[in-house]
Amino acid sequence: MDSRTMAFINLNAVLGGLTRLCQLDSGAADIIKGKDISVGISVKGGPAGTLVFKDGACTLAPGAAKCDIKLPFSTPEKFNGMIDGTVTPIPSRGFTKIGFLTKDFIKLTDMLTAYLRPKPEDLQDKKFFNISTTIMFHLIVDAIVQIGNHDEIGRASAGYIVDGDIKLEIDGGPVAFIRAKNHRLKAYHQAPEKIMSYMCFENMRTARDLFDGKINAVASVGQGKVRIGGMISQVDNVNRILDRVALYLA
Repeated sequence: MDSRTMAFINLNAVLGGLTRLCQLDSGAADIIKGKDISVGISVKGGPAGTLVFKDGACTLAPGAAKCDIKLPFSTPEKFNGMIDGTVTPIPSRGFTKIGFLTKDFIKLTDMLTAYLRPKPEDLQDKKFFNISTTIMFHLIVDAIVQIGNHDEIGRASAGYIVDGDIKLEIDGGPVAFIRAKNHRLKAYHQAPEKIMSYMCFENMRTARDLFDGKINAVASVGQGKVRIGGMISQVDNVNRILDRVALYLA
């Protein structure tokens, strides 16, 4: 694994999951209801972004120049350490608002962790299962993009992806697409207007079992549990990058 790539995943995919959390879990939205505050994260030699919390919603904006609270990190390893819980960040801006970090922000990240690393008994609840799987789906889409753009092996696979949109979808559930342009990838968490290729999971259970490594992707295609179509070379190279996702998110 590459620590710099991991930093891009942690910011854009893992912390980016807070945007979906606040959309899907009313309890999370209630924590930031009436709030208007932003947290900027700047990693030297790595990613920079700003989480904006406003009246029950969360968005992730590029860059960290304008924010209420700024968390600078001198290396990707230190930022990754914050995500792992081994490094305590020190704000360079917004000391008077640090209470948001120590209370509301931690509550949100704890809720996100519960969905991303759920207890087996929690997944027995259908609502929790659907929210957890939806958040995981979008996180994986974002992680594919970050690995395709920053990881050495991922970039090699992205180098073979022709320009166009690849749709990823769970029947009856979430949909997103990855746009390839000049061998760079970008994620969009919505249905595309037109596609060049697609990968569709038959239901939430199949998607979850694949995400958890309980079933084999190639076998699932043969069994019809995962449908692929269009320009197969696009899907094939996205799948190669997807194999790297499991390594980074293990």
